[in-house]
Amino acid sequence: MRGYVPRRLAELARERLDQFPVVAMLGARQCGKTTLAKMLASERPGAVYIDLERRSDRNRLQDPEAFFDLHGDKLVCLDEIQRAPALFEEIRGQVDRRPMAGRFLVLGSATRELIMQGAETLAGRIAHLELTPFRVEELSPGPSGSCSDRTRDLWLRGGFPRAFLARSQEESVVWREEFMGTVLERDLPLLANTMDVERLSRLWQMLGHIHGGLLNLSSLGSSLGISHHTVRSWLGLMEKTFLVRLLSPFVTNAGKRLVKSPRVFLRDTGLLHALLGVQSQDDLLGHPVYGASWEGMVIEHAISALPRARASFYRTRAGAEIDLVLENGEKRIAIECKASTAPTVGKGFWSALADIEPDAAFVVAPVTEAYPLKNGVTVLPLSDLADRLR
Repeated sequence: MRGYVPRRLAELARERLDQFPVVAMLGARQCGKTTLAKMLASERPGAVYIDLERRSDRNRLQDPEAFFDLHGDKLVCLDEIQRAPALFEEIRGQVDRRPMAGRFLVLGSATRELIMQGAETLAGRIAHLELTPFRVEELSPGPSGSCSDRTRDLWLRGGFPRAFLARSQEESVVWREEFMGTVLERDLPLLANTMDVERLSRLWQMLGHIHGGLLNLSSLGSSLGISHHTVRSWLGLMEKTFLVRLLSPFVTNAGKRLVKSPRVFLRDTGLLHALLGVQSQDDLLGHPVYGASWEGMVIEHAISALPRARASFYRTRAGAEIDLVLENGEKRIAIECKASTAPTVGKGFWSALADIEPDAAFVVAPVTEAYPLKNGVTVLPLSDLADRLR
């Protein structure tokens, strides 16, 4: 494994710890939450770290009130909080009695809706942050000093630290395969014990093959021999554990005949590639998922740069299409994804721009530098996207 990679979220996390009694850092398992949390805790004298997956650590919380009182003047970090969501009630009581900033840092591998049943009781006392796997702007340039090197590596291996930083491609692939097995066979069934692990694994495989496509719950259910309601439930759990993204269609009152089904993406391209047997850059270049894989990576980078924006895609029955529309307050941004070093856009893109009238429009492609296309549209490398959006 290579060395520690500084995370862009670190400074915001420090600010929130200085402002709120409780900070929740959520994100996919193994995306780097523990490493970042331990680094933040090391900056605060006497901070206490508890891993709720370890029995010895859970035993320390047999009387949580007494434990939290004992460490009332220190930061307490609770890792994998979804293992003990009942602790939120005790945290609320602690914060109400002693409402100082930086009391608790809680880490979870699922969304707040799934793990924070008591979150409403912490309204005004808790800040939520999402840590994603690595983003290209966090990484050092590749051996040639080029940003495009790190983009290609990140695209192929994905952003999970152990996958990206592995010493070899083989080691990276093995880690991703083991990770997927653990999530599908242990983590998801633990959160919903009615899951059929074999069918769940088949659904995961099917999602890899339709990555970037329109979601058809009935078709998936029929193929798996389960109801579309069950497929919806399982997909919802995958979405809430940061594995899958369902991108909703753009909503407009313009009278256009729009596609109404969401599109489905695996959120990490490294997991997608391991699932489909893509092990090298050459494999990726010749694989049918090439364009959809790039699109998924761009979408994840864009949404993580503007996490509060409403994200959707625009597609009409007549063929007008934009891959991603971000609405951030009153500002609307259109993003088209092209996996070509010489990207071109067609009539459908220009028609869609005329329909939605964005404030800014970008074509994101594996190019080395930004340049204007026409009509105010800019072609960008992925490494420039976050700064342009922010």
